[in-house]
Amino acid sequence: MNKTILLTGATDGIGLETAKMLLAQGHTVLLHGRNQDKLNNVQSALNEQYPQASTVTYVADLSDMAQVQTLAQSVLSDLQQADKVLDVLINNAGVYKLADITTKEGLDARFAVNTIAPYLLTKLLLPVMNVQSRVVNVSSAAQSSVNFESLVGNKPLSDSAAYAQSKLAITMWSRHLGLALKGAGPLVISVNPKSLLGSKMVKDAYGLDGGDLKLGADIFCRAALSDEFKDSTGLYFDNDAERFAPPHPDALNNAKNQQLVDTLDSVLAQLKLGNAAAYYLS
Repeated sequence: MNKTILLTGATDGIGLETAKMLLAQGHTVLLHGRNQDKLNNVQSALNEQYPQASTVTYVADLSDMAQVQTLAQSVLSDLQQADKVLDVLINNAGVYKLADITTKEGLDARFAVNTIAPYLLTKLLLPVMNVQSRVVNVSSAAQSSVNFESLVGNKPLSDSAAYAQSKLAITMWSRHLGLALKGAGPLVISVNPKSLLGSKMVKDAYGLDGGDLKLGADIFCRAALSDEFKDSTGLYFDNDAERFAPPHPDALNNAKNQQLVDTLDSVLAQLKLGNAAAYYLS
């Protein structure tokens, strides 16, 4: 059965491999990228490789929350006009090392892309998702306790610290939102695709060629589509262990998860995005 799947960070790395797998299976893939020319080239290559492919492109810089909102509005409009459901959202886009770590909104760009943008995008797209839909969030084996001053842009961090904290943060809100929406909205899960796969991020961060990207793409596709994940809302899948596993203890602490979500909502409210991103719970 053809599914409609929005994939962020689809122009290279695990995202591109995931797009290929989904298109080979006959699904409609909404491809997100930051650069229009690169996105157009990827779309052309995919359409040539998969002649029956159905793809749509969307451009947004996920470090800019206004662009995240515009992205969500474009996807919402297109799907509502076509009377379609968003079956899967894969929040794959992520960053490790950046030349400029502060966004124009004053946020830490690593947290903005890795944690806040997927949270905002998910909430804004809830109206076109249903209880059969899924949200797959990209976590990591690197997880460390979140400094909330850093999350809101008030305290700088090293690249490795910001990455590990941002990945715990997305794991925490995945659990919180997944449990809050249980039975009323999409399933929400977080996935470590496997450590040190051969993405540009790994090469830039560690100078390593890394492992086969298809291993990460395969687990994303399984998380998006397979029955093994159908009752897993709020859970964390560790592909290093190849099973569901406990995340960092902070992600199992309901009070800390609530504090994180309250902080994210406060950031969005200050950016005048809080009301737009209200929960759509029945």
